[in-house]
Amino acid sequence: MAFEPPRRLVRALGETAPDGDDWLEKLPEAVHQAAALRGLTVERVQVPGGRSSLVALVRRADGTPAVLKLAPPRARPASERAALAHWGGRGAVLLLEAVSEDGALLLERLHPDVSVRSLPEAKALLEAAGTLRRLWVEPPRGPEFETVAGRTGRQAAAMRADADAYPELRPLVDAALAARDELLVAPPEHRLLHGTFRQSKVLGAERMPWLAVGPDPVVGECAFDLARLVRDRVEDLIASPSGASTTRRRVKRLAESLEVDQERLRGWTLFRAVESGVRARRVGRPQDAELLLEFAGWL
Repeated sequence: MAFEPPRRLVRALGETAPDGDDWLEKLPEAVHQAAALRGLTVERVQVPGGRSSLVALVRRADGTPAVLKLAPPRARPASERAALAHWGGRGAVLLLEAVSEDGALLLERLHPDVSVRSLPEAKALLEAAGTLRRLWVEPPRGPEFETVAGRTGRQAAAMRADADAYPELRPLVDAALAARDELLVAPPEHRLLHGTFRQSKVLGAERMPWLAVGPDPVVGECAFDLARLVRDRVEDLIASPSGASTTRRRVKRLAESLEVDQERLRGWTLFRAVESGVRARRVGRPQDAELLLEFAGWL
């Protein structure tokens, strides 16, 4: 099966690819090799797909449907594999292959075109939050996963450099960095987190109504994970005359429903929104940056 990588994937990886990286050029052949190694028949590539990996809908030798996922090393596929294995299908897509020679992931087939985002907003947040709660478990022993402190430390360094280049960002960056410093002093728990959780990462399934996909797992406090969900549908929030008050109510509602400290959730939401906004500015997505930074200003 001949194919071109989805445009969304090409664009997103192009923003972060190191010089000389040829993963995208080798991707079509890598898919064919991974499918042949497992005796899979490729039906189609999921489009528009994600921003860090390619997902192909496949069938196994016995005809059962599955998903084959390939990602570059910088997307940490080994970490995703370890998290999915630890969850064992509880709240997340099931890993069908314990060991991989090539780093590809073979996963159960969900309903790739049906996400929680298709539901009305209030229902979507409720279902997404319920799914997220099931993922918050004790992490396995060993240094398999990045910590919230480590990940946000790298992000904080990039934010400081960007604030030097764009002085108008300095007030929000300083507020976000101060929030991070305070939050890292005494985190209330130590859990395995999804890392990039949002409504579009929760898909319809057969064995459960909804299951999470696409983690970039990290270990730390639950409020960090929930913070990304707060800003879901940010474009609708910005377009609404009551966007600021709706955001504050959302923080309160999500914190109460998942028993997370409201101020800690607000702080991590601020940090993650500013980090994403500054990064969007850096890679040439000014409209995304404007939305995210306006949202952050409400917090």
